Amino acid sequence: MKNIILLLITILFSAGLNAQIAIISDQQSPRVKFGSEELNESLSDSGFKVQISTEVPGNNSIEQVIYIAEKDSEWYIKHIGASYRENVPEAEEGFRIYSKENKIFVVGHDASGALYGAMELAERLNAGSALPFDIDFEDRPEMVIRGTAIGLQKTTLLPGRSVYEYPYTPENFPWFYDKELWIKYLDVLVENRYNSLYLWNGHPFASLVKLEDYPYALEVDEATFKKNEEIFDFLTKEANKRGIWVIQMFYNIIVSQPFAEYHDIKTQDRGRVITPLLEDYTRKSVAAFIEKYPNVGLLVALGEAMSGIENDINWFTNTVIPGVKDGLEKLNRTDEPPIILRAHDTDAPEVIEEAFPLYKNLYTMHKYNGESLTTYEPRGPWTKIHKDLSALASIHISNVHILANLEPFRYGSPDFIQKSVKAMHNVHGANALHLYPQVSYWDWPYTADKTDERLLEMNRDWIWYESWGRYAWDQKRDREKEIEYWGKKLADKYGGNIQTGKNILKAYEETGEIAPKTLRRFGITEGNRQTLLLGMFMSQLVNPYKWRVYPGFYESTGPEGEILIDYARKEWNNEPHVGETPPQIIREIVAHAEEAVKAIDNAADKVKKDEQEFQRLKNDIYAYHAFANFFAEKVKAAMLVLEYNYSGDVSTLKKASAHLEKSLDYYEELVSLTKDAYLYANSMQTGQRRIPIGGDDGNFKTWKEMLPLFEEEFNNFKNNIKMLDAPGKTSGKKEKIESWIPATVQILGPDRTRIPVETGQLVYDRMDAQILEVAPELNNLNALKFAEQEQIENGTNLKFKNTRPVKLVVGYFDTEEEDYLTPPTLETNAAGNTRGQADIVLANAVKLDDYPKVNIHTYEFENGENELQLEKGKVLVLGFIEASQNIKSRDVGIMGDGKKSIDWLFE
Repeated sequence: MKNIILLLITILFSAGLNAQIAIISDQQSPRVKFGSEELNESLSDSGFKVQISTEVPGNNSIEQVIYIAEKDSEWYIKHIGASYRENVPEAEEGFRIYSKENKIFVVGHDASGALYGAMELAERLNAGSALPFDIDFEDRPEMVIRGTAIGLQKTTLLPGRSVYEYPYTPENFPWFYDKELWIKYLDVLVENRYNSLYLWNGHPFASLVKLEDYPYALEVDEATFKKNEEIFDFLTKEANKRGIWVIQMFYNIIVSQPFAEYHDIKTQDRGRVITPLLEDYTRKSVAAFIEKYPNVGLLVALGEAMSGIENDINWFTNTVIPGVKDGLEKLNRTDEPPIILRAHDTDAPEVIEEAFPLYKNLYTMHKYNGESLTTYEPRGPWTKIHKDLSALASIHISNVHILANLEPFRYGSPDFIQKSVKAMHNVHGANALHLYPQVSYWDWPYTADKTDERLLEMNRDWIWYESWGRYAWDQKRDREKEIEYWGKKLADKYGGNIQTGKNILKAYEETGEIAPKTLRRFGITEGNRQTLLLGMFMSQLVNPYKWRVYPGFYESTGPEGEILIDYARKEWNNEPHVGETPPQIIREIVAHAEEAVKAIDNAADKVKKDEQEFQRLKNDIYAYHAFANFFAEKVKAAMLVLEYNYSGDVSTLKKASAHLEKSLDYYEELVSLTKDAYLYANSMQTGQRRIPIGGDDGNFKTWKEMLPLFEEEFNNFKNNIKMLDAPGKTSGKKEKIESWIPATVQILGPDRTRIPVETGQLVYDRMDAQILEVAPELNNLNALKFAEQEQIENGTNLKFKNTRPVKLVVGYFDTEEEDYLTPPTLETNAAGNTRGQADIVLANAVKLDDYPKVNIHTYEFENGENELQLEKGKVLVLGFIEASQNIKSRDVGIMGDGKKSIDWLFE
């Protein structure tokens, strides 16, 4: 009997191998042809002998026929008779697969729909299904644009250049010229049904087009320019085959370095006046790009090198849109291809309303959770921006941006991602997706893993791309079926049975909650100013506003809840709590970590495939466990420190010390897990990274570097507790504060009245601008007096000459009111720390009679003639100091309510 069954199986298998099948399709359509080739490969792997043709072969050897077509195309009308035609979804990229008389028809609403239909059939074959001759299936995407981003950026700044300034050259981006890499990446995109690819760069035009009126603006040599032409042509053609629209992003206003040098201007200057030269150069750059690359889209960022809504509207309507129209006119085109406006560092709804009369086909884009992944329950002012934009534009794109809180560990929670896509639709009103790499945007195409051969991010983070692509196509998928789907997917990847795959999935999904919950409840910012997984200092937990909490962050990036300082106040006053609380979140992240470790351990001995990658994944799960416990212990310490701030009971600090010491144990474990596993935590390794500490010159990017700083923090805390415990000590330590050493400079241009920075002086010509209290560090300074209205209408400009390096001391008012200048904000101005001005040096340092409290920043200038140019709004220019002196950052504690900060305990 066994022999008979074996014989039948052999006969059936042989019949399959000898089966003849024809794929009949329009070979003149790049997308239909590509889909046909993908299906051909799957059929061949399944044992079929396949012919691809535009016509049905005349002999009788063909047993089965598959037609692939774009509905209503000339080829479709000619080759598919009326009796074989069926209705197809009336949606872009929609398709229907149906069978009649031993024929299968794959018909797309458009060429992309035909491509996706062919790939659907191929995927079923690859999954082991038989060729379905009784099928009737249709599908269409929910997100109409589904794209990924690649940064032509680097981990550090190029010498002599500012942020985002990276010409397209083999030296800067050797991978950009690697055609095999591009094919591999584009295949990843089409397999996950992405239909767009965004290339991010500050000023790409000077690498890609030549301008007749500005030949000197070209940033690359002739040989490189030809390479750029060739690779851009190759990329766009290969992308088009796969239904992928290439989009070039650029910031404003940035000009090429040769152009800037020729005209003796800066490449970028947030405060500069828009001139006819800048307008003409950029307009002609845009026009030349549109003319040369008519199928490449444009994503416009009206910043970060420009400010003011009037400038934004003027630039978009009088420079960018006219440039696009000029390029279209040269091509004799009357249509309007989409222009995508990024809602970053601008009032995008107002810009769109002003632009619509000039150009109708405008799409909009805004960050989903800022520059991190924090929640699937977004709310607050950032959600309002999404809603306003989705109500205005036909296409509104949700931008999953940077992912600063996920670097560098593996993240793959399909559940969190599916819920996020639902929120994009149902809360924000978005109908399109823009997706950053899960890690290492600034170091693409690689990850931070420390391996003999560097890992490609597209390979390591396959589940990231597949999850977002899967739910961007259809976010309504049943949760229980999804658990089965991903369980099988992970079991196939790592070996073992379906339960093994489900255990790995559970580890992914449990750790997928840790970084989002931690950041939204305890972070300073969602931006890449903060690298969450390196940890935080106690000062950042107990006094977050000293570190400049990004406006809108707490209100927008998670459910309603309380930050530590609010929780501590309510606890002390016996007030009711609202929403998520710090104790709740640390309990949850520790529980998530415990469950994740348990799940990955349960899977470990069943894994039979890709074992090295599984070990790296397992190490990440353990690292998340160490991080969650480290952070939880630190938060427990912080809660007790804040309680002491109300009670004055030193025994509370002793309890806090035990938790802080325990947090170090977990951090040491984190160092052990990462020191041989990762090159770095954060891929942006410049002075833009400020939390937990400045990343200047690529420093403090590993846990090993951070450990001594956390140990020092703990030792300072212990010593200060001993000091408080000494007989007669009842409050904070008293130390002599030295005044800063003033510097001599020569003011150029209009002379300014100088006033001593001391109690009783008027910083503006009105009595309620009187200084009531001032930090002792500022006692020897002489402020330069500006008129309030002048600052509000024109900004602040000061030219001076110095023979030695100096720092200019500037006081920013701690308010979001319109007439006050906003401090340097790296989230919207990546060049906002070029002079070391981003950090608060002295918090709560000056109190005026009827003005907001003042925080002190400093701007460093080398010898020579220099200029301070600040945007519109009230700000104090408090004088110059010697740059060489050592300045200690602190919270002075002049807070208006008599309450002193508690930071000193860690100093």
